[in-house]
Amino acid sequence: MEVNTEQKSRSVMITGAKLKVAVVGAGVVGFSTAVRVAEALPRCSVTLLADKFSPDTTSDGAAGILFAGQFPDIPLERQRHWFQDSFDHLLAIAKSHHAPEAGVFLSSGCQIFKEPPADKRPYWWDTVFGFRFLSERELRHFPEHTFGQAFTTIKCECSSYLPWLRNRFTKAGGKVAQRKVSSFEELSPDYDVIVNCSGLGSKELARDDRVYPVRGQVLKVDAPWLQHFIRDGDGKTYIYPGSRYVTLGGTRQDGDWRLEADPGDTENILERCFRLEPSLRRGRVLGQWVGLRPGRRNPRVESEATRLGGGHGAHVVHNYGHGGWGVSLAWGTAVDAARLVRRCLQETHPHAKL
Repeated sequence: MEVNTEQKSRSVMITGAKLKVAVVGAGVVGFSTAVRVAEALPRCSVTLLADKFSPDTTSDGAAGILFAGQFPDIPLERQRHWFQDSFDHLLAIAKSHHAPEAGVFLSSGCQIFKEPPADKRPYWWDTVFGFRFLSERELRHFPEHTFGQAFTTIKCECSSYLPWLRNRFTKAGGKVAQRKVSSFEELSPDYDVIVNCSGLGSKELARDDRVYPVRGQVLKVDAPWLQHFIRDGDGKTYIYPGSRYVTLGGTRQDGDWRLEADPGDTENILERCFRLEPSLRRGRVLGQWVGLRPGRRNPRVESEATRLGGGHGAHVVHNYGHGGWGVSLAWGTAVDAARLVRRCLQETHPHAKL
């Protein structure tokens, strides 16, 4: 016999059984969300499910420099909160003894443009440190460009950060299980809320045709003399020094599912980066990486109106579609997603202690 929602919430309160939350996806968005939910709702049992973990996620190949593009249909204030929350979260790590293990540190450099952008100050300009415009003297080093911005931001190397987040998650009581999730329905009998952080997988899992692959190819180069990042404002050409190698990029190929490295792309990336930083010709290519970013016109951070399981199953909360800005926005959207999880649980279990 099925119990109604009120009876179910009373049962939870009386027995002390924990409400159960599943997070699907083990990239930077998935683990950020799992950690945030586990720490914000310690009375819940949180399990992260994924078929691939670090070092085999798309996030592992991200260069991880914090700044972001602007999404067309999301209120700018919400985007500011996402970036600010992410920056503050990572800055606290960068300023702690966890920084070396987590792979999080400050990084300075510039973003240059062939023509000045319509908005010379991006919405995050007062969150990063020391934002200013490049002088004419500085721009002489980039003769093809007429405008530039200099600032200090944060670099987050996911090959270190994801294992560190996983450890933080398990310390908060979270559980991790390797499992391919083919549908939300298969999870609904066992969980009160399902949080979908499956990235490009949401094309199938959430039946979202607005998600598409954005193929990115980058090179890893040994060039330890480089200390400052350079990014072309077109978003395709960048040089990001890291703790172990310099990341050279890249490509932004919409709708391209290829995961093998393209020799033509490799040659093109090197040519473009050599023009920005000639000393790279003395660098040694250590390897290359290809990943498919989850492209979408706007990230989807919302709860689904319907419930699974005939009215007494799980709610679904979505957090995916960050494109190339996953590292920059992951913690901020995780904060939003955790609020949505709390709201869903309060709706179905109004008497439960969260």
